[in-house]
Amino acid sequence: MKIFMATLATETNTFSPIPTGRSAFTGDREWFRNDGSRHAAITANIPLIAWRKMAEADGHALAESICTFAQPAGTTLRAIYEELRDTLLADLKAAMPVDVVLLFMHGAMVAEGYDDCEGDTLARVREVVGPDAKIGIELDLHCHLTELMRTSATAIVTFKEYPHTDIGDRAPELYRLCLDAAAGKTRPVTAYHDCRMIGTFRPTQEPMRGFVDRMMAMEGKDGILSVSFGHGFPWADVADVGAKVVVIADGDEAKAAALAARLGRELWDLREAITARMDTIDQGIDAALDGGKGLVVIADAADNPGGGAPADSTYLLRRLIERGVKGAVLGCFWDPQAVQLCIEAGEGSRFLLRVGGKCGPASGDPVDLFVTVRRVALDHSQAGLSGGRSNFGPSVWVSADGIDLVLVTRRLQTFAPDAFTGLGITLDDKLLVAVKSSQHFQAAFAPIARQVRYVSSPGALQFDYAEIGYTKLQTPFWPRVADPYSGR
Repeated sequence: MKIFMATLATETNTFSPIPTGRSAFTGDREWFRNDGSRHAAITANIPLIAWRKMAEADGHALAESICTFAQPAGTTLRAIYEELRDTLLADLKAAMPVDVVLLFMHGAMVAEGYDDCEGDTLARVREVVGPDAKIGIELDLHCHLTELMRTSATAIVTFKEYPHTDIGDRAPELYRLCLDAAAGKTRPVTAYHDCRMIGTFRPTQEPMRGFVDRMMAMEGKDGILSVSFGHGFPWADVADVGAKVVVIADGDEAKAAALAARLGRELWDLREAITARMDTIDQGIDAALDGGKGLVVIADAADNPGGGAPADSTYLLRRLIERGVKGAVLGCFWDPQAVQLCIEAGEGSRFLLRVGGKCGPASGDPVDLFVTVRRVALDHSQAGLSGGRSNFGPSVWVSADGIDLVLVTRRLQTFAPDAFTGLGITLDDKLLVAVKSSQHFQAAFAPIARQVRYVSSPGALQFDYAEIGYTKLQTPFWPRVADPYSGR
């Protein structure tokens, strides 16, 4: 058989002030053409590496196209999406005939004129390969599951974990689904169930953990090939925003639909218990000041760049200063201008620096601090998702009156402690560390924390889901209405 594969991904926060242009896809270290699977693991190529390894072991021919994953931000410029999509399609046409197409996309990519980039890409791929070829797509669980995606793809598999520690695990699952279908061993059929819920759900905590485990245990039994729970990405004004269950059965769509509905009802019954709760800024700080021993980790969730936020919000920093808190570490602030000033001043220099608050109202006001530049790194990185690395570019550690800050050039959420310790900051002697992330930090930080607290401040990610300003979602949803199935 011949397999074609590619990555084209980003997560779009349509409320973000940061447009997604060409450099977001091609100007950093997550851009490859025809050879992404042959490079060291980063988020974009983790599935490609797995697919190449399996295809070569099975003796299949392989063709590879683009590999790019832009940092989440605002709407992608139309011309950029069309250019990338058409590059992928041109490579596919050049590789024809192919038996299987494997794509890694996010599931929540929005471009000007395209609210469903994944569905658009899948439909065009289907036009090229015809009705008999098998098309599989691996998605982030924060996806919008559309009917165009369902009817265009042979198989849709989403991550099951959040933090996304299973990107590499889902890739073999999708590979086997599609290769078995191409060999005539199975006939995958897919059904959705719309949960009519919008929220943030954490599989690291019960009862969500138990639901995910039960979902996974159903796969490979009684004709059920795959089960996914698409959490949805709340910060997108699109028609298909919201949580959905995806079930793939072997030739029996009624069975797939029945199981999807059953699991959807189970999630509905658990809705109050599984929806993530948030602290205020002061509640998070109070937890660190309660007299307990050990580090408290605070997620500055509303300023998570992994959800499209600028990562330069100052609300939490300002409140720590106002309360006179010492022994706090915060990061990572996206502030290229401040980084450059610190690089020019050099390590050991002391001067007045304006930090953060540069991207608009959601960022708050800048904070002026008399800082000491402790460390300059021209190529700073951290451990990333599913074994990859994430690069911050030129970065600095500065301190001011008992507070340590990491300022970076490349906008990324904070995944792991080496975002701080890699610059020389110690954490075991600190009161609290505040990370600009919503959940991905949890895998690496929870083992060193006595408490993990999630804080909602003003920012680009609003956690009062009922108040998000949707204009395209036509169906009622919880928590805006108590019973979205009756509209009451």
